[in-house]
Amino acid sequence: MTADHMAKFPLLLAAAASLSLLDVRAEGVSVTTSSAGAPATLTNPRTGQDVPVIRPFTSGAKHLVPGVLPVPRPPATLPRVFAPTKPRDRYTRFPWKTSITATVFWVGEQPSGNNPTPNCKSAWDQQWSHSFGGYDNPRQRDGYLPKGFTPGQNPFYIALPYNDISKTGTKASARAVIPWFAKRFYRSGRTVLKGQWVAIRKNDRICYAQWEDVGPFETDDWQYVFGDSRPKAKENKSAGIDVSPAIRDYLGFGGGYGTCDWRFVSIDEVPDGPWKKWGANNPFANSTFTKAEERTESEGIVKVKELRQRLLAANTESEPSVE
Repeated sequence: MTADHMAKFPLLLAAAASLSLLDVRAEGVSVTTSSAGAPATLTNPRTGQDVPVIRPFTSGAKHLVPGVLPVPRPPATLPRVFAPTKPRDRYTRFPWKTSITATVFWVGEQPSGNNPTPNCKSAWDQQWSHSFGGYDNPRQRDGYLPKGFTPGQNPFYIALPYNDISKTGTKASARAVIPWFAKRFYRSGRTVLKGQWVAIRKNDRICYAQWEDVGPFETDDWQYVFGDSRPKAKENKSAGIDVSPAIRDYLGFGGGYGTCDWRFVSIDEVPDGPWKKWGANNPFANSTFTKAEERTESEGIVKVKELRQRLLAANTESEPSVE
């Protein structure tokens, strides 16, 4: 910058300051000046209140000093708080599979035209009828139970067309497609699917049940069960899930078929209902499940404490003494 430019610079600033003051007065705001070093005020034409300002410049003959431009102080504000207008939807990692044809099956069912496989045993229980306690007669019912006996297993059960076990052990696909595989697996040939909870929805009613068998028709349709595909089966109106008589009655299926939605659920998503009342395989009805979990957790805590005490004792012995 040349000397001539430097000489003109204060005059340019003074002109800008004058224009700023004219703009303020044009808006109807009165400016009150005071002696050097004292604060100035602006009068709000709407409220009549004086607002203190910071004085960055004051004018002189040929130079600028702090105090001429009126700068209003920012008003005090309360912290901004976000208030949602509606409840947050519950997150679930298992989406609904919609418009799936369901067929009714039952423990002890004999082979027929629509069901070539007998249901005296399941894919994971060779003595399924014995474990259940008898024949789950779909026609003779006592509420949600078969008439004449209380079943030894949950009467709310389903079958889906994927089996994680083959004749040689756990399938290779199981590790890749089952979301909870790592959490439940402990040896090859042992299923991690049996007992998994599902929700089945028909219109405005939702029933909860446990996965206890494989079908209908397919045994390796992981693309549908754990993916986004539709069921592979073409039989029985492309059925994608088998449901027990108790589920049929709860959801109000009119016959041996029905259309429903379903999804997997975690155990803490299962609400109160008749599906919690019966069965040695049911963690809600069988207290030994809860007791075993509590015992395992307590034993684990004790072992951790013991290990901690040993480490502390070992560190204390290894530290050199200070004289």
